[in-house]
Amino acid sequence: MMKPERMPKLWDFDGNDTLGPIAGMKIGMHVDEQLPFHVHRHGQLVMSLSGAVSCEVVNELWMVPPQCCVWIPGDMPHSIRATTDVRLCMLFIEPVFSAVLPHCCCTISVSPLVRELILDITEQPSDYMKGSLTFLKASVLLEEMSKMPIENFRLPISKEPRLTKIIETWLADPSDRRTLAEWSKYLGMSSRTLSRLVVKETGLTFGKWHRQLHLSIAMRNLSKGDSVQRVANDLGYDSVNAFITMFKNLAGKPPGRYFADRG
Repeated sequence: MMKPERMPKLWDFDGNDTLGPIAGMKIGMHVDEQLPFHVHRHGQLVMSLSGAVSCEVVNELWMVPPQCCVWIPGDMPHSIRATTDVRLCMLFIEPVFSAVLPHCCCTISVSPLVRELILDITEQPSDYMKGSLTFLKASVLLEEMSKMPIENFRLPISKEPRLTKIIETWLADPSDRRTLAEWSKYLGMSSRTLSRLVVKETGLTFGKWHRQLHLSIAMRNLSKGDSVQRVANDLGYDSVNAFITMFKNLAGKPPGRYFADRG
C-alpha cells in the first residue's frame, strides 16, 4: 500500500525546527496562496511537482518551472507564492551542509536522480541519525545538487518609485506594450535617463527587462496548463510565432519542447 502524501498548509512548517541535515515536506494547495516575507537560518529548496510557484527575495522574483527548483540560502528574507492546484516539495538544509550550494538565490535544474532523492527525503522523519540510510541519501543529494546547472529565471525588481510603477503596470496588464519612449514621456523624464535608470537598478536594458518579465509570466501560466496561443495573446504578442521566438531565445527551447522535456 502506497504511503499517503503529507499535504500541510504552506505555513505549517518552520525550517528552524529541523533536526537532520535535510528535512522536507510535500505541500498541496487548491487556491492561490502566499507565504509572506520571512527568514530562517536554514537554506531552502523549493521544487514544483505541478502548477506554478514563484519565490521573491529582495529585488528579485524567481519562477520555479517544471524539473527545476529555486535555492534560497539561509538567513535570506523571502516570500513564496503558489497558484491554484499546486503540488510542491520543500527542503530545509542545515547551514553547515549547504556550503556546497550557491551562496545566492538561483534556479537549479533537477535531474531524475535529484528529483527522486528530493521526493524520498520529503517522506522521511526529520530526526534521522548520522550514518542512517536517510542521512546517506541526503549526502548524495547535496553532492548531486552541487553539480546541477544553473538557469536564469530571475526577474529583477526595484523599489525605485518610477520603476515600481512600470513593473506594477506590467504585472497588472502583461499585454502593455508601451515603449521606452512612451514610458519616459509618461514618467516625465528623458528616454536616456530612464534607460540608464533601468540598467542601474536591474542590470538589464529596458527591452531585456520586459522580455524577462514575459518569460516569468509565460512560465507561470504554461505551468498552469494555459495554451501557447492564450499566453501569447495575454502577453500582447502579434503572433504565436513572435512569442515562441522570445521564449526560445530566453529559455533555450520553444515552449512545447521545453515543457515536454521536463515531463
